[in-house]
Parts: sequence; structure tokens; C-alpha cells
Amino acid sequence: MGTRIGLGYDIHRMVKGRVLCLGGVEIPHSAGLLGHSDGDALIHAVIDALLGAAGQGDIGRLFPDTDPRYRGIASAELLRGVMLRLRRKRLAVVHVDTVILAQSPRIAPHVEAMKDALCPILSIPRDSLGIKAKTNEGLGLLGRERAIACWAVALLRSRAAKKS
Repeated sequence: MGTRIGLGYDIHRMVKGRVLCLGGVEIPHSAGLLGHSDGDALIHAVIDALLGAAGQGDIGRLFPDTDPRYRGIASAELLRGVMLRLRRKRLAVVHVDTVILAQSPRIAPHVEAMKDALCPILSIPRDSLGIKAKTNEGLGLLGRERAIACWAVALLRSRAAKKS
């Protein structure tokens, strides 16, 4: 199987009365992301990138929003489930790079906490996880603080089978 790459994307509407969770971290803000789970668009994009690289479909197929088991679930738990699938397929994460598109809140102060949350789950060192943030320069739904979107790319490699 060798080396494989996958691309992930997610967007969620911002709503009052929800906690904002990105990268497995609760971020103080006046609104959070609407979703069946905790709405963590960054983890959802990472999951789709990993599943794409593994040829395993997407987050909606694996964890459908019609399934009550996933209502309000922490997206980090979904990511742990995906990592278990990858290990079963003898795939290891080499590198993940992400971009968060959000007019606000400022993401930079939370990047290290996101790495603290995600690197152990992904089983990668901190320098193998890129988390960048961009504003949308006031344009569109993202620029008007009505949504947050995230992109992720993941590089996987197959692990050699153990010799008996």
C-alpha cells in the first residue's frame, strides 16, 4: 500500500448557546458550532482526511448524524475510533496539516492546547501536526462570523507486517 494522502474539509454554522470546541479544546467565545456531535469542525476535517487516505469513505458514512449514539459525542472519541480502524489496516499517521478559517475567535492562543489534545490520539510528534488559522477578511459567512470551516491533509504509510 505504501504512502497515501487524504484531504478533508468541514464547515459548521455558529450558534449562540453552544460551546465552541476546535481541535479537542473548548475555546471561550460567544457562540459555538452547530452539529450532531460537539461540532468540532477541525477534528471532523482531520477524520475525513484520514479516512480518505485509508480508502474508508467519510465521517458521515462512519458516524451518521441520524445515529443517536453520536448525539453530543466529543469528536475526539470519533477520532479515536478512526485511529483504531487505521491500526487494524496497518496504517500509521505520518503527518497532518490543517487550516482553520474563522473570523473570530483568535485561534493562535489555542494551537498548543490543540496539539496537546490531538497528537497523542494521532500517535505523532508535535512537529508532525500543523495547525494554522486564517480569517476570511470579512467576506462571506465565514467573514461575518456565521460559520467556521476547516481543511486538513493527512499522510499515512503502511506498517510492515510482523514476520513470524
